[in-house]
Amino acid sequence: MSKVSEPKIKKWRAATSLVRGGTKRSEFDETSEGIFMTSGYVYDSAENAEAAFKGESTRYIYSRYANPTVTMFEERLALLEGAEYCVGTSSGMAAVFASLLSQLKAGERVVASHALFGSCHYIIHDMLPNFGIDIQFVDGTDLVQWEAALAIPTKAVFLETPSNPTLDIIDLRKVAELSHAAGARLIVDNVFATPILQHPLELGADIVMYSATKHIDGQGRALGGAILSNDAEFIENCLTPFMRHTAPAMSPMNAWILLKGLETLEIRVERHVQNARIIANFLSNHDGVERVLYPGLDNHPQYELAKSQMDAGGTVVTFELIGGKQATFKFLNTLEIVDISNNLGDAKSLITHPATTTHQRLSERDRADLNISESMVRLSVGLEDYEDLLDDLDQALKMMQRD
Repeated sequence: MSKVSEPKIKKWRAATSLVRGGTKRSEFDETSEGIFMTSGYVYDSAENAEAAFKGESTRYIYSRYANPTVTMFEERLALLEGAEYCVGTSSGMAAVFASLLSQLKAGERVVASHALFGSCHYIIHDMLPNFGIDIQFVDGTDLVQWEAALAIPTKAVFLETPSNPTLDIIDLRKVAELSHAAGARLIVDNVFATPILQHPLELGADIVMYSATKHIDGQGRALGGAILSNDAEFIENCLTPFMRHTAPAMSPMNAWILLKGLETLEIRVERHVQNARIIANFLSNHDGVERVLYPGLDNHPQYELAKSQMDAGGTVVTFELIGGKQATFKFLNTLEIVDISNNLGDAKSLITHPATTTHQRLSERDRADLNISESMVRLSVGLEDYEDLLDDLDQALKMMQRD
């Protein structure tokens, strides 16, 4: 776990922090950050070891607790997010699980938006009740439902905005206000927006988490996650003991890869967004497409809200095709550049069919409630030339329409 001081947070602008933030050079004065592939650390004396384990000295004890390379990743991401604390985890789902279970006990209550990534839904809907935790789901876009659910004392609130895969936008300021009135910490999964396009802590969130596997790595190489907060009590009394004793720790090698990803995150997200906007407009005018969901288009149901809390529409475009599952699969199988994959935020454009992949565990009724149809696909727009992507999408749509 890394704590970043307030003066450091304000020292540099984002682009500089992404390249230089958190860097700790060894005695060899390396240019690129070092990879500290070590599980443990040695002590000058037995007395020094005793002091370290008593917490009387600040030093590395065991890489399950902390590691210099992981610390650099944590401090760099904290600077970008404007957070006082950052904790790296082994994956995004490890970050979700730790952000919830570290602070919950039997008899407490969680309220969550119903529109969640499949594994997030599983943790909240299937796992938390096994620990004696009460749960309630709401339509995240309906403030009346939030108000009713949070009229009851609550321990934690969990949501995604934009949501996966329908790109619903949730009013973070209002939900934060309602959460705090109910005694809850608001946890925001900010993966789709990235730390470049949305800043939940500034909008009232207590905890922000990421799958660093997505845009932060951005090249499909490494798993990782992160939990960020300014809440010292949560970090020190809830999350730190949980991380130390359950060990969803980030590996030093993955931390180094993610550090390299952070260096180019801002410029990559800018290109992703440019391409996504062009593709969303193209699909909106194609006769093979039923509807397009993209927060950057003025026909998105929460367009004005998206403009107020996001800097751009994001890197993902979700759309429904004209035709059922068979036509949709034909479209997917005809694509030549865009790869079928359940990942997102990659340099390569990736497309998935949520109903049969990321959200296949949900019942047919639950998918219908979330407006996830068999004709819906989620496109994570990559860094290729947008004209090549348009050509590829167009030829696949025309092939689909031939039957």
